Amino acid sequence: MPMKPVVALIGRPNVGKSTIFNQMTKTRQALVADLSGLTRDRQYGDASHEGKSFIVVDTGGIGEADDGQGAIDDYMSTQSHTAIHEADIIVFVVDARAGIVGADAEIAKLLHTLGKPVYLVANKIDGVHDAATAEFFALGLGEPYPMAASHGRGLSNLLDDLTAPMTEQEIQETPDGLKLAVIGRPNVGKSTLVNRLLGEERVVVYDMPGTTRDSIYIPYERDGKHYVLIDTAGVRRRGRIDEKVEKFSVIKALQAIKDANVAILVVDAQEGIVDQDLHMLGYALDAGRAIVIAINKWDGLSEDKKQMVKIEIERRFDFIPYVKVHLISALHGTGVGNLYPSILRAYQSAMFKVSTSRLTRILEDAISAHPPPMVSGRRIKLRYAHLGGHNPPVIVVHGNQTGSLPNSYRRYLENEFRQVFKLEGTPLKVEFKLNSNPYSGKKTVPTKAKLQQQRQRRRVQKFKKQKKR
Repeated sequence: MPMKPVVALIGRPNVGKSTIFNQMTKTRQALVADLSGLTRDRQYGDASHEGKSFIVVDTGGIGEADDGQGAIDDYMSTQSHTAIHEADIIVFVVDARAGIVGADAEIAKLLHTLGKPVYLVANKIDGVHDAATAEFFALGLGEPYPMAASHGRGLSNLLDDLTAPMTEQEIQETPDGLKLAVIGRPNVGKSTLVNRLLGEERVVVYDMPGTTRDSIYIPYERDGKHYVLIDTAGVRRRGRIDEKVEKFSVIKALQAIKDANVAILVVDAQEGIVDQDLHMLGYALDAGRAIVIAINKWDGLSEDKKQMVKIEIERRFDFIPYVKVHLISALHGTGVGNLYPSILRAYQSAMFKVSTSRLTRILEDAISAHPPPMVSGRRIKLRYAHLGGHNPPVIVVHGNQTGSLPNSYRRYLENEFRQVFKLEGTPLKVEFKLNSNPYSGKKTVPTKAKLQQQRQRRRVQKFKKQKKR
């Protein structure tokens, strides 16, 4: 089956690649701000134009960024070079206001050696004379496409030519997979774990907190199953989020949690379990996501420290006994393979299906073993239950006086359902609905038989009165 063509956006930092990416995908997936070097990893998205579909890849810039972080820039360039080689089509973006700079010439020299279709885009033409794009002919990549990506001007001309060679056979939908969000504080090893799960250097790994600024969606396949791995930016405590960009990154991380089926919470074993780990866990639980916990950097601990961390795990995570905790080393791969069975069990639990009749039987068994309490001399009656949703699973219980049901009994029923269905790794919501009288407020229309009975009754009563007289 032919795959979708892959289009890579290449260029120096801060030339507008992420803006073009958002315009092509019709999303706000890539972070956009007036800062150089904002995109550091490959970001994948689905795009289509007039019925023709393709995958577009946003990359970090090639060439030194303005912030002086040369070491990170080396990683960004590596990611961009990887995207160039895996792409079918290259879109080379330059800055029309800046003109040709040394890095542009070097990139053009590289592209000449690849033999791949290259489309040269001169971005940021708003406020610039039309003749300003003429100097880019010197790059030897053909006529540049003038564009003002922030306003969407000039994009349709590029897409017309870019998709023209594509055939209908190339329009294939990438299957939706089980979405995994890798979450946690900065510098706990999330990107290292992502690379270990993927088996390749897909995400920038750098020993500095906050290297990942965006949420990166990475589709892959393992043992015949489709996955989408989401590497999120590390989320710090609210009081320490100073940069405007980092605030955006936090939003992206929380959006990724909501978009995922299963969240892998990565905790640094060397630092122990801190409040921010629990806050992140709370975000995932509030979103109703299935969870697997990975205690990372386990290999580097002494035996005494390992025992202390195990005690801390039991104490801090005692409120979620249904969540599986793994002790791993993402750097060395220890225990990483054991995450997948827990991920699949958590996903299956989050998406489980059951009939109303079976749920009601389980409810009746639970009530027989432990009846609900009395309220004002009347027993609370729970009549039936049905499945109300997935991811997280929702069980709706109908009855009377359900508003008076104590929290202890609600927890008892939740635990019964969880135990019977062996739900692991996912929150379970049990909602209670008050039964209403379906005939309340409705006027009863008597049948013919009922009317005849009423007439007969009146005649008998009339006859009795006359007899008394």
